[in-house]
Parts: sequence; C-alpha cells; structure tokens
Amino acid sequence: MSTKMATIALDAMGGDAGPAEVVAAVKLAFESIPELKDLILLGDEAILQPLVAEADLSENKRLTIHHAPEVIGMDEKPIQSLKQKKNSSMVQGIQLIKEGKAAVLLSTGNTGSLMAGGTIKLRTLPGVERPALATVWPSQNRHFILLDAGANPESKPEHLVQNAILGSHYARVLLGLREPRVGLLTIGTEEGKGTELINTAHPMLKAIGNLINYQGPIEGFNVFDGKVDVIVCDGFTGNILLKTCESLFHLLKRFLSEELNKNYIRKFGAFLALPAFKAMKQQLNPDQYGGAPLLGLNGHVLKAHGASNRVALKNAIQIGLDIVKHDMNDQILHDIEAANSILKSHSTDAS
Repeated sequence: MSTKMATIALDAMGGDAGPAEVVAAVKLAFESIPELKDLILLGDEAILQPLVAEADLSENKRLTIHHAPEVIGMDEKPIQSLKQKKNSSMVQGIQLIKEGKAAVLLSTGNTGSLMAGGTIKLRTLPGVERPALATVWPSQNRHFILLDAGANPESKPEHLVQNAILGSHYARVLLGLREPRVGLLTIGTEEGKGTELINTAHPMLKAIGNLINYQGPIEGFNVFDGKVDVIVCDGFTGNILLKTCESLFHLLKRFLSEELNKNYIRKFGAFLALPAFKAMKQQLNPDQYGGAPLLGLNGHVLKAHGASNRVALKNAIQIGLDIVKHDMNDQILHDIEAANSILKSHSTDAS
C-alpha cells in the first residue's frame, strides 16, 4: 500500500465535540497507528493551527492542514448546502478523494450532505445503483454489520442484493470473516412473509448464493442472537432500528443507574458486580468501530457519529486504513458484475 494511497482526509469542523477533540484524535492516531503515514486535516486554519500547536503537532511532517473556512450545519439541506458551501471542510474533503489526493474521507458532519456529496462527486461503483451506510453492532457472540442504516430509505430489490454483497465484503475486512453469514430482515422467516420488496429480493439473494453466504430471512428476534454476520434491509427500516436501539440502550442505562443507587445494599451489590459492568460496557462500547462507511461509492467515505470522541475517531481512522489495505472496492466490483450477470440470466429464463 503506497503512502499516497493511504492518506486520510479528516473533516475537523462537523462534530458536536468541536475541532479540539478532532485534533486530539489525530495525536492519538499518530501515537497508536504505525501505518498512518499522512493525514490531511480540513477546516479553518485560524482555528486549527493553534490547536495543532497546542497538541505538539506543528512539526509533524505527516500532518497537513487544508484550509476550508466554511462549515455545513447539521440542519442544512444536503443539495443546497453543497451548492452554497463549496469551501466547506466536507465538500473540500470529498474533492480530495475525487482528485486522488486522499484515499479516505472521515467526517462527523451532516449525514445527508455527506451522502449526497459523495454520490454526486464520486459517483457509485459501476453496477451499484445506491450507496449504503454500514454500521457495526454487538451481538451475543460477536459483532455484526447492518446495512443500509439510512443512506437509501426507498430501496428496490436490486439495492438489497447489492447491499448483501457490500456488507459481505465489509465483514471480511472489518470482522475478519471468510464467509460472513447474510440475513434479510423481515417480519417472519416463512416464505412469502413480508413486503413486496422482501419477497422479490429473497429469491434474488438465493440466486447469487455462490457469491454470498445467504442464510435466508430473519426477523427482529434474530438481530442480536448471532445467527448472521450481515443484516440487510432498506435504509428506512435500518435507520429506525438503529435509532430505536440507541434510545433503548440509553433508557436501560438510566434505569439501571437509578435502581442501583436507591439504597446502600444495592450500591454495595453494584460495587461487587463492577467488573461485570465494565466488561459489559466494553462489549457495548460504540467507540470500538467509530466510523460507518458509505459503501458502494467510487471512493472511500466514512461517517462518524456527531458526538464521536477522540477514541472513536482514532478507531475510525484505523478502519479507513484497513479498507484501503484490503482493496475492498476492486473485490466488490467483481462480485457486483457477477451478480448482475446471474440475475439478468435468471430474468431472461423466467420470461
């Protein structure tokens, strides 16, 4: 992997924690990721330079500041923001990918603008109609990948097939699985149970079985039981599931804290169980996989949570390097072409 091709572009201006936390993540990344050779920090120089100096990174030859004075807010409309703020850190970062000056863009900014900008400027890979946002979740035995988590709310069956291929390759890179098991999220495992979208996508996924390890339909009960490694759904369903689970996790955390602090006996019991609580917290820690890639683009774009801290961003930088190292897009291209050929043949035979 060449130094040039491993360059990470990091949007410093879009997150809730502010540029100071992003610079702290850069320092942490340089200290803990030996293969990180070059990083471009995008944002307002007047803000970033003092922070870089304070972090003792001014003389670091691996770090470059790319001046981008404008910021796309979280509440701005995607297309409008891209047109009006061409000097924003996000748009400039996407441009660096397009020009081949960086291999990966990592941003904590507006998801809609990032998705629209990546699609418009970078385009999708040949044969991929829509990109998909891939998120990593904990399960009973190990982590799994869910996509789409919100990039494409209105999906066609072909999009779900493509998501299965995209997710399979990402699981191989991120989770180290040779043949990740793929499931299609629906309301029941019986044949014909589900919407027209699901019932059309299911036989298509079975038809490309030599390209993915398809396990069939799964329902909500199976999401966290470790039955599959990749869960495929449309972006509308995936985004609702993602935000519902996040909300439920915070609710349970608050309930647990309140109940354990009601009296001294419970507090003492909580103290004795502290190692178990720490282990559980580590298993559920979202910082472990801090970046969700927009898979299917002709370039690597990672979306990190707006509230990401330095550890989450450092881990997202590592994910970006892993994606580049494994040349994932080349492998995706091969399988997408093969899948489209298989489905076209089946369609011809059926007619």
